[in-house]
Amino acid sequence: MNRLAHETSPYLLQHADNPVDWWPWSAEAFDEARRSNRPVLLSVGYSACHWCHVMAHESFEDEATAAYLNEHFVSVKVDREERPDVDAVYMEAVQAATGQGGWPMTVFLTPDAEPFYFGTYFPPEPRHGMASFRQVLEGVASAWKDRRDEVAEVAGKITRDLAEREMSFGDSRVPGEEELAGALLGLTRDYDAARGGFGGAPKFPPSMVIEFLLRHHARTGSEGALQMAVDTCERMARGGLYDQLGGGFARYSVDRDWVVPHFEKMLYDNALLCRVYAHLWRSTGSELARRVALETADFMVRELRTVEGGFASALDADSDDGTGRHVEGAYYVWTPARLREVLGDADAEFAARYFGVTEEGTFEEGASVLQLPQQEEVFDADRLAPVRERLLAARDGRPAPGRDDKVVAAWNGLAVAALAETGAYFDRPDLVEAAIGAADLLVRLHMDDRARLVRTSKDGRAGAHAGVLEDYADVAEGFLALASVTGEGVWLEFAGFLLDHVLAQFTDAESGALYDTAADAERLIRRPQDPTDNATPSGWSAAAGALLSYSAQTGAEPHRTAAERALGVVKALGPRAPRFIGWGLAVAEALLDGPREVAVVGEAGDPATTALRRTALLGTAPGAVVAVGAPESDELPLLAGRPLVDGKPAAYVCRNFVCDVPTTDPDRLRAVLNGRNA
Repeated sequence: MNRLAHETSPYLLQHADNPVDWWPWSAEAFDEARRSNRPVLLSVGYSACHWCHVMAHESFEDEATAAYLNEHFVSVKVDREERPDVDAVYMEAVQAATGQGGWPMTVFLTPDAEPFYFGTYFPPEPRHGMASFRQVLEGVASAWKDRRDEVAEVAGKITRDLAEREMSFGDSRVPGEEELAGALLGLTRDYDAARGGFGGAPKFPPSMVIEFLLRHHARTGSEGALQMAVDTCERMARGGLYDQLGGGFARYSVDRDWVVPHFEKMLYDNALLCRVYAHLWRSTGSELARRVALETADFMVRELRTVEGGFASALDADSDDGTGRHVEGAYYVWTPARLREVLGDADAEFAARYFGVTEEGTFEEGASVLQLPQQEEVFDADRLAPVRERLLAARDGRPAPGRDDKVVAAWNGLAVAALAETGAYFDRPDLVEAAIGAADLLVRLHMDDRARLVRTSKDGRAGAHAGVLEDYADVAEGFLALASVTGEGVWLEFAGFLLDHVLAQFTDAESGALYDTAADAERLIRRPQDPTDNATPSGWSAAAGALLSYSAQTGAEPHRTAAERALGVVKALGPRAPRFIGWGLAVAEALLDGPREVAVVGEAGDPATTALRRTALLGTAPGAVVAVGAPESDELPLLAGRPLVDGKPAAYVCRNFVCDVPTTDPDRLRAVLNGRNA
């Protein structure tokens, strides 16, 4: 057993029994490299990564390979989800050197942590023009022994190039109509009108872009924006990307048609998509959007919630296929024969038509991924429900995919926001309670007495690594959503503590630019800084959104100023790369709309208060904030000085320092919140 046995990361624990003498990322590892005069092998991955498992089995579990590594290298294993800063810095180097990146990421470093050779997956034997892992190791070891000056020169140049990279932050002005219209035009060019989504294969769910499209439609009335959002959401929900039996979404589709997913299920995707579909329902009333939002919320609570009340990071793509082999997608796929085993001939034939299961299959070895193909036939809903239940029960008997039980602060913040809003929209107090449970865990376990965050926890034990910008921003976003839904001011207060850290520790005082790590965080070869969205909103744009919402709730001018300064990068990138700054564009829509500030004043048990509260939460005005409470309540700042109107519960709507006449009529409130911004 190596040094990983005492780590909290499930990914690192998976490697604790490797014959490789692994070190976690630590100063001690680099001290050992200096002492023994060996280079460092840095291997970065995560527990739900299919090819990480493959390389581990082929190479890191192999005694001969491990012996060579142990003799010639100091081997360091990193969970990218636990240390996104380390991952980001070296992934930037890999992409700059090779033009591509991915996981597993394999980087060779000097004892000063300077990179000099890169790759991703390496096979155990030469394959498809790729060198074998052993060949790579021997080549690097030889260069380190015989050409040290050359290695040092390369490492120094790469490190200097990374340090000298300057990002264009646009200008100090916020994005306006021109930039947002330009972003919409850019998205239209990339849009796949036949299949939904953007670009070709592989296709990732464009959650943050859809949020922008919905907000842009709400503010401007653009039917084109709404249609792209509606069609993309329908195609994703009808395809194999969506789990037609258990709910929830896979990481991405390997094809353009959303048929065959990469089967891992990530908390962040499901939190973001749950919220997207809830917002789509709010905008359109779509029954499909309602069903998918609720099924996805139920999936998160059922399959990802931990004993402590937080949410686990992921479910593996691979699982036992029943023969002892770990196979990608084994848990999810079906053949006509397996349908017959569970359902009998008649219902199996019915299910095969409904879910698109064929003899040829849509996946590997004749298996099919369940989907809902577009077809003329009308299916009997009363017959379908028990068929789904029987298939789900049978699938529950299969060996389940492994679960990465670590709780990541940022992703739990996204889940809190999604579950709070979905629970409020669809009258599901159990979902709101699940959101509160996760928020409680974040406060109890992830926040210290100075409101500093740790990034991860597992089994009720906080991890050792400091939170990064996305942790502070996404947790604040979740707390702000809870404040709006519950009317409890403590969540707004906690959000304020976190956002004060953003201002003090993550923001450049001169430019307003944001860094991904705190000013007092561990120093790497480069301080990571990236405003573009990837699988989740960038810390940069997430912080801008949370700062803007907090300022709307409290009137805090420094937070609004910081949000506006951060959005300068959206002015620069929005028209050029809208697919990669969707959340920044969504925040910019909120800024252009105000955002609107809604205070609902009335006693909690009064049906009139309930009606106004629900109307306020269902308003489509981009980024609107809601405060609900009793008259004279001091729970939330927006309630101050807001009396009842003629003794009745009332709603006050303000934006840009101007307030409408308060109303006691939900229909009037709905018209105000769903009206276009003049």
